[in-house]
Amino acid sequence: MAGQLRKGERIPRRPLPEFEEAGSLAAAISRDGLIKSSLEDTNEFGPHSMIIMLVIVATLTGGILLLFKYI
Repeated sequence: MAGQLRKGERIPRRPLPEFEEAGSLAAAISRDGLIKSSLEDTNEFGPHSMIIMLVIVATLTGGILLLFKYI
């Protein structure tokens, strides 16, 4: 199915990434790591781990900005 155009589509579909199923988010992060799970989609919890990474980066950015406010 990848690379084929269906009726009404202009862009061919890309092949699905290969991933291994994990039982839970904690198991997925402990097995594959947060970065690999979120950026490389090695399991089905890629979007969930991306949200966790977003919260971590936003917290660090907010902390740095708050630090600059009092310097």
